Order: sequence, then structure tokens, then C-alpha cells
Amino acid sequence: RDVERSRGLGDVYKRQLTMPRLKVVRPMIRVDPVFPGRPLRLVVLASGEGTLFQSLLDARRETPSLSVRALVTDKPCPAIDRARRADIPVATITPPRKNAPATPEGHPATCHQDTYAERRRQWNSDLAQAVQHYDPDIVVSAGFMRIVGDEFLARFGGRMINTHPALLPAFPGAHAVADAVAYGVKITGSTIHLVDSGVDTGPILDQEAVPIHDGDTPDTVHRRIKTVERRLLVSTLDAIARRGYISDGRKASFFP
Repeated sequence: RDVERSRGLGDVYKRQLTMPRLKVVRPMIRVDPVFPGRPLRLVVLASGEGTLFQSLLDARRETPSLSVRALVTDKPCPAIDRARRADIPVATITPPRKNAPATPEGHPATCHQDTYAERRRQWNSDLAQAVQHYDPDIVVSAGFMRIVGDEFLARFGGRMINTHPALLPAFPGAHAVADAVAYGVKITGSTIHLVDSGVDTGPILDQEAVPIHDGDTPDTVHRRIKTVERRLLVSTLDAIARRGYISDGRKASFFP
């Protein structure tokens, strides 16, 4: 019986080996150039100081291909002050707290309380609606410390870009600079990529290397990266405005 069973399993393995592999079908993304017909409309998402947002504001005079339509944040932050000084509209969409009670205080609890997942989906829908109000060509995540969900990507997937302080796919996540320094690499950098449902996994639009010197700390490296990151963000958006891009969901390239 054991021999017969092993033969049966062997037949199963053989069938698995000979079965055709399913290909991952990714949606084709195409963003056409708009400049010089008109500037590229941008909505910027931010959570903090807004230095990347400021780089876009500063670039407007010398880069007429870009138009910052609005700033959207997830909380009160210094980036809002930068927007108001520049007369840029601001919207703040506060995400739900994971441990917050779903039922308002003073109201009896019911079996119909919203779960955190439901409230998170609603926040993504509200965020998408706030962004859509300004009719952007591209959504720029510039220090936005939230992961957007399917409800947001359903509207802006393929048209949202993010900056990351490392040469992806190396060192994804929130501690990229510290991770690179701790690992001992000699080169890190800045990446501009399309946002997908993963964490720093979307197709790469552009990258630039930044050296790590002996004796560097995460702070010194991060300052060096930020200088490159601000310039790279502006040049990438200018390329999108003038050339557009195409992506198969894994790779992205600008049109000639």
C-alpha cells in the first residue's frame, strides 16, 4: 500500500510539473504627455514638515510644466502652513484609530458597529474623493506616512507616485536609511516609483545613487538623500508632463 501511495503521489507531482504555469496578468498603464498644451496637474499628499512639497512649490517658476492644485494631509502638520503661504487649497482627511471605539461616546453599542477594516475602507474612499475634487493628473505621495488601500488605488492606481530614500528594491519600508547604514552598503539613493498595493513595490520611474561614507550616520545620509530626492522628484514629474510613461505593472518607462 505504501508503494502504491508513493507512486500515486509521484503521479501527482509529475502532473504538477507538466501543468502550464499561470502568468500574472497586470493592467497596462499609460499616461500621455500634456505639456506644452497645459501643465501637469498635481495633488500632493503629506504628513509632516512638507519639504518635498516645498520643492514642488519652489519649482513652479522654473518648471512651467507643473501645477500644484492642492495639498491633502492625514493630520495637522507644518506642510499645511507652507500650502497656505502659497495660497494652495488644503484638505485634511483623518484616518481612523485602530483602538478607537467604533460607536460614538454616549451612544449605545450595537451589533452593527463598524469594524476598523470598514472604517479604514471608508477613509480610503473619503481620501480618494478629496483628491478627485482637484482633478489631478498625478497624485504625489511626498512624505505621506499612510498606506493607501484598494478604494484609493481603484481611482488613482498607475497615477500615484512615491519617493523612497533607498535604491529599491533594496531596503523598502519606513527605516530604509537606517537599514542601509546598518547593513554597511556603500551606495544608497533615492527612488521615484509608482504606487501599487504593496509596500515600496511599484514600478520604478527614476533613481539616483547617493554614496555612504565611513563614519556616516542615518541622519547624515538622510540629509544627503533629501537633497537628491527634491531635485529628482521635480525632474521626474517634468518628464511625465513632457513625455508621459507606460507601465506593465512591473516595469515603467518614459515615452521617447
